Amino acid sequence: MSSDVLVLVEPGAHRAGGHHHGALTALAKAHRALLVLVPFGIVPETRQALRAAGARVAGPTGVVPGALVLAAGVVASVAEVSRRLLRGRRWPTAVRRVPHQVTLLSRCLAEAACVRTACRFDAGPVVVLSASEALHGLAGLLGGPHSRFVHEVVTTEDGPLRLLGRVARPGEQRVRVLVPTEAVRTDVAARFPRLRVTVRPYAVADPGDRLTAEERHRAREVFGIPEGEPAVCLVGGWWPYKDTDVVGTALARLDGPLHVLVTGAPLDHEALDRWRTLPGVRLHTVPGPASEAQVRSVYAAADAAVVARRPGVAKESGLVVDAVRLGVPLLVSGHDPALTGRLSGLPWVRIFPAGDGQALAVRLRDLAWGPLPRPDACAAGALGVPTPAEQVAFLTDTASKESH
Repeated sequence: MSSDVLVLVEPGAHRAGGHHHGALTALAKAHRALLVLVPFGIVPETRQALRAAGARVAGPTGVVPGALVLAAGVVASVAEVSRRLLRGRRWPTAVRRVPHQVTLLSRCLAEAACVRTACRFDAGPVVVLSASEALHGLAGLLGGPHSRFVHEVVTTEDGPLRLLGRVARPGEQRVRVLVPTEAVRTDVAARFPRLRVTVRPYAVADPGDRLTAEERHRAREVFGIPEGEPAVCLVGGWWPYKDTDVVGTALARLDGPLHVLVTGAPLDHEALDRWRTLPGVRLHTVPGPASEAQVRSVYAAADAAVVARRPGVAKESGLVVDAVRLGVPLLVSGHDPALTGRLSGLPWVRIFPAGDGQALAVRLRDLAWGPLPRPDACAAGALGVPTPAEQVAFLTDTASKESH
């Protein structure tokens, strides 16, 4: 296989939803010589999109990669069993963290299986797009040289994994860690001071993705939203770092009609039932995991996207990037000073204090009186978000030099 081939590893390709499917497809369209390695399969929609873009999709091949991915599956099963056994009981913190630690090992083995497969083909640069936040050295030692995107640090290495990490420390010289924000870089560097860490956005934005007026009109017809009535959307699973409580507080304070479109997985259906009874709310739900076409339709029907997170969350916001690349205005919480600094003063953004439901309610009322202008085609670039072609150039030029 030619060294011109860019190898992308996506361990989460078998799970529907999320931003990794869109990133894979965008990069495939920008780089025709693309090999995508997936340890546990890939959802049909993304497989078809990649093949249409000329990318090859494969799983780990060879004796050693096969053994590694088999071990990853077994370890993942152990993690799930331990998670069920420990659910709902008052265990010490160290015990409750066991499933997370086992999951980190499983992810490491799966990544190594794919990286080692790429090395067998003597392909070009290898990049793990959704890498584990731990055991970097072991992934390099078992798999080979590669770059790895670490989106956030959720779980750290406890005693046994730290010991394993020390044994595999020479492998840290074989990896380059890419992180989307300076805050994540600080977090990773504090835990792994010997790693080479570079700040690089993960999300990409293609100006050609912008929604058309026809798409917006058609989407509002599908959801039954009359012209002139305001609509906002909430996209993505309701994870703990998202502040859906503040959204509920704001909706309860509304005195006029507002259409609220919700899609993602998981969702809090009890909260949705409460929202549905509010006099001012017209709720539209698209149960997740949703397809790319469904998510695009939700954005198209909305006058603005609401991004509400808890204070201190400093990971890259794929939702912000998605809204900007599609041309959808934003109502964003001030949870991350760095993000707030980039968005402040932009005409298509309104920022409200994190956790302040009253302030969000005011923003929603303002939206009813006057829709926000839409971000132009250059907005994503002005925020530092690369195009797919720019991301490919970085990964093939810079990552190739740094990983060999």
